[in-house]
Amino acid sequence: MQKRLDLKWLAEPEEHDYPAAESYLKLLFDDKTVASLLESLKRNPITSFKAKDIFRASGLSLLGISNSHVEKDLRKIREGTKLSPLLLVRDRDHAKVIIADGYHRLCAVYSVDEDAVIPCKIL
Repeated sequence: MQKRLDLKWLAEPEEHDYPAAESYLKLLFDDKTVASLLESLKRNPITSFKAKDIFRASGLSLLGISNSHVEKDLRKIREGTKLSPLLLVRDRDHAKVIIADGYHRLCAVYSVDEDAVIPCKIL
């Protein structure tokens, strides 16, 4: 039986996660909407969901461990480095969850344990 890796998480997202989320969200929404979403994300408390449920809700494909960003996050997991919580936005019009920041972390965590509980900020 493979030993499960112990996942460690920061209490709050890192500051650089918000500009990354902004960059992605600007592809989907206008500037005013993005600014509002980011402010709300910053204020919202941390909650958590299982990795497999976030994937199902997002409708995204799992990136392989050969992806350089996923590989980097897997290395962090193996080293016991704390990961940053995900930033999620509910797209009610399409019944999906947008992973505004943390897609590669999610893929890395899922590859270790699909039932892992992941801290998130969600709107």
